[in-house]
Amino acid sequence: MTIKGFSQLPLFRNVLTTRRTLSKLELRRKSRHSEAGFTLVEMLVVLAIIGLLVGLVAPRVLGQLSEAKVKTAHIQIESFKNALDLYFIDAGRYPTTNEGLTALAVQPPGVTSWNGPYLKGTGVPRDPWNHAYLYRSPGANGRPYDIVSLGPSGHEGSTEPGNGAVTSW
Repeated sequence: MTIKGFSQLPLFRNVLTTRRTLSKLELRRKSRHSEAGFTLVEMLVVLAIIGLLVGLVAPRVLGQLSEAKVKTAHIQIESFKNALDLYFIDAGRYPTTNEGLTALAVQPPGVTSWNGPYLKGTGVPRDPWNHAYLYRSPGANGRPYDIVSLGPSGHEGSTEPGNGAVTSW
């Protein structure tokens, strides 16, 4: 489409050329757009990088989680020790092994000076690995009591690294 006389002017000739060039560029863009996406190699590289990151970060996060559970067990045992001391002040003795830590939440039969409950909540909490705490009175080596969390193994006396019991002494 040309207008007589104008095609002879250099400025108008540049405009027509530019317009034709733009339409060619638009066609190229449209053809590239239909081919947009990622290649298999790019996807594999991204997956390899994600795998490396997970491999480096996951063990540290899991290590922190197991340390947090051990710390939680120590804190719960300290809470039991404080509650047992209050029980001792009120009752004049520590709960027997048969009465267990439940004596801190529910008044045992025959204890008239019980001023509990000595624990918050409705009962005795379980350890972070969902095992019941072991309570013995009298404890070993002359201690008035022992409180033991069985740890992740769930077995008393486990000496596996990271699976050992958490104790009150």
